[in-house]
Amino acid sequence: MPDLFPRTTVAGVSLPRLIIGTNWFQGYSHKTPALDKLIVNHTRNADFIAQILAAFIERGVDAVLGVFNHMPEVAEAVKKAEDITGKKMILIDTPWFNVDDSNDARAEAKAVIQASKKAGADFCLPHHSTVEQLVCKNTATINRLPDYLTMIRDAGMIPGLSCHMPELVIYSDANGYDVETYIQLYNCLGYLMQVEIEFIHRVIWNAKKPVITIKPLAAGRLTPFVGFNFVWNTLRDCDMVTIGCMTKEEAEEDVEISLAAIERRMPGVEGRNSPRKTTIMAN
Repeated sequence: MPDLFPRTTVAGVSLPRLIIGTNWFQGYSHKTPALDKLIVNHTRNADFIAQILAAFIERGVDAVLGVFNHMPEVAEAVKKAEDITGKKMILIDTPWFNVDDSNDARAEAKAVIQASKKAGADFCLPHHSTVEQLVCKNTATINRLPDYLTMIRDAGMIPGLSCHMPELVIYSDANGYDVETYIQLYNCLGYLMQVEIEFIHRVIWNAKKPVITIKPLAAGRLTPFVGFNFVWNTLRDCDMVTIGCMTKEEAEEDVEISLAAIERRMPGVEGRNSPRKTTIMAN
């Protein structure tokens, strides 16, 4: 029986500190259109995705983050993985919606939020592309954000914020917005991060709520050993790391390498395969 992954608590809900990401199920490589197409052809299948999710669930990683209204294959795969394992998954939805300041736009936003609940989401974190439209750096506020957070509460979900801008975390905490967790970019390359790594590290450590970090491997630019050892050794015990992958075997490796980093031991995985290794490298 594999070790179960360590957990944290967000708004009274137990979450694994490793969260399943979904970019690698949907064709978002952050590299090239050819690689995007490879991902789509390889993984955009509910039965295939379900096997990956089940491998995570069996190791105690039972939470998945994504935009579920736009990912029918993933939504179906979640149900299939639950059937395979007999365990319920925790869904963290990051929907985007219209934030225009009008009654019609508010009705649209409410409908999207209610659709998140209908899709089974436990947490609802408005997508960074949505929330960033509301930021006012002059007043250090996120204007009209409380309206959408109330909609999320009223729909029966736990509210949070998906953040690429570090200001979202800082302004939310400073203004006491009803936010229980944050998503924040974080990796040792600084990939996609808007300011230097050291500052984001400080933002995460000063955050009043647990932080779900994303892009730990800089969208495949780092090996799991390098990327995971950085994030797990520089985050707080309450914080989480999101990882996506394309195969069941990758899921198993990601869990083991992460556990090894947390436990400060060598990971029990095979070395990388290379042609014509020297004798010393082959051992």
